[in-house]
Amino acid sequence: MMDKEVRTLVARLLAHQHLPRQDRLVKKALTDELFRSELEGRLQACGLRLLDNPYAEHVTLALARDMEQPVMGEQESWVSNTMNLDRSALALLVVLWALIILPKRQRQIERKELDDPSQTEMFAEEKRLPTGRSVSAPVSRKALIADFGERLGRATKIKMNLGTLARYGFIIQRQEEIYEGPLLDLLFDYNQLAGRVLDGALSDLLGKHLGEVLAAREAEEEEDV
Repeated sequence: MMDKEVRTLVARLLAHQHLPRQDRLVKKALTDELFRSELEGRLQACGLRLLDNPYAEHVTLALARDMEQPVMGEQESWVSNTMNLDRSALALLVVLWALIILPKRQRQIERKELDDPSQTEMFAEEKRLPTGRSVSAPVSRKALIADFGERLGRATKIKMNLGTLARYGFIIQRQEEIYEGPLLDLLFDYNQLAGRVLDGALSDLLGKHLGEVLAAREAEEEEDV
């Protein structure tokens, strides 16, 4: 029985790219140690690994670290990304990650939803971790173009790159708003990238948006103390 369920989960992840954490077999992989061990063994044998982030609503598959060079090494772009995104698309992806995921993480750390006007609650860690639209605010496409157009390729280029990112599942576009897609919060290692975004070259690019982002970082540091 377990053998068939593991095979089914791997096949579904390969076919669909991502699955929600509430999926029956995904939940089993996240809660059943024996099932997870069998799953990881099957994936490792194929050079793959499960990407799981408790702050994200979905899980996906990625290349095992030791397989990145053998599989992608012949492509010049593999060091920066494995989807052949050009520099402008990759820069836009990082900016959207910073604008959507970093503020979202602040709300998750504080167990605070978008429509919650209250201050951080005492014993907030006892509340269920909020995910999805309750904590993930959209970005206005018009505002994105107005604020970053000169650096990210102007309106036409940005709209084209948004379409590419949507096809890959990183974002969802609804009219003039850009929402988090199933893969956006699985894309980068938050612990590694957050500091680089806030303290590195993107600090100037993000400019006025850094207030909320910096608050997210401070909240996380307080949580770790």
